[in-house]
Amino acid sequence: MQVDEGAIGQSPTDGDRTDGAPIAVEIGLNAVIVAVANRSPCILSVSGDGDRDGLPFGPFDPARHRTFETSLRASVEQQTALDLGYIEQLYTFGDQGRYRTTGTGSRHMVSVGYLALTRTDAESDARLTDAGAHWRDWYSYLPWEDWRQGRPIVIDQVILPALRLWETSASQEERMGLPQRRTRMRLAFGLDDFPWDEERVLERYELLYEAGLVGEAVIDGRMEAGETVPVGLTMRHDHRRIVATAVARLRGKIKYRPVIFELMPPEFTLTDLQATVEAISGRHLHKQNFRRLVEGAELVEPTGMLTTATGGRPAALFRFRRQILDERPAPGLKVGGR
Repeated sequence: MQVDEGAIGQSPTDGDRTDGAPIAVEIGLNAVIVAVANRSPCILSVSGDGDRDGLPFGPFDPARHRTFETSLRASVEQQTALDLGYIEQLYTFGDQGRYRTTGTGSRHMVSVGYLALTRTDAESDARLTDAGAHWRDWYSYLPWEDWRQGRPIVIDQVILPALRLWETSASQEERMGLPQRRTRMRLAFGLDDFPWDEERVLERYELLYEAGLVGEAVIDGRMEAGETVPVGLTMRHDHRRIVATAVARLRGKIKYRPVIFELMPPEFTLTDLQATVEAISGRHLHKQNFRRLVEGAELVEPTGMLTTATGGRPAALFRFRRQILDERPAPGLKVGGR
């Protein structure tokens, strides 16, 4: 699992190239692999750059693989033995300076990001450990996104005071620009008369990056280290931006596609299903409202079996009702947000 993305395609920092020579562009594949373990949404992270986490990576070799997706699946399976379920392309990340390295170079790595969903078990977790990989709660990277226990205190104690200072530090020209910093803050963090929208994950991260509240902004040279401690775990290169893109995509996706069941075992209780939806959306859901939502969506069916694994009264087991895919075009769980 120790494939070094930076070593394969180190790009020069902004302004390093002055001789006019063309820069070779290489294509790599980054995977945001998501699972839910102990009711926490987890990202598969790899080590390899100091103490910072990175995303699994593999170079695209068109001589071996016809498509990006087959190449990504092969790389992940070879490195981790994980069987990926649902997978979709997110975005192409190729900004100049997305890799801050010393010296000059003649290659630039463009990374195609993917969202992949899988399940965890003891055997696969042991293989991941041997490969130098580990599951990390995605809220350790994006702590302001977890509203399951109410409004995160980091928003009011750290983020908003720093953002208000950042807002007032804008030049006159910046204040006259559109959209204004205040408007972006209101939209991103649900201030004043704007509601919190759980799908604006990437907008919030980019706002914090511009304000210098995440460690990547300092590492990238966009901002000098200040008095405010960076919020959330810092990742390699622009990998936390890729994670934010994936979280936003998945939060939106569960509302109109039944991808949540890619994270569930074949049989599950409605309580476990609710906990998984809450983990992904970052929202607390009312138990009876959630059950009415599930029943109305006709996404599950009873197995006729009970489980005592909950520790309380026996709970009914359910499974995903796959016939729903033939019955309507957008079968999902429309919770919160847009």
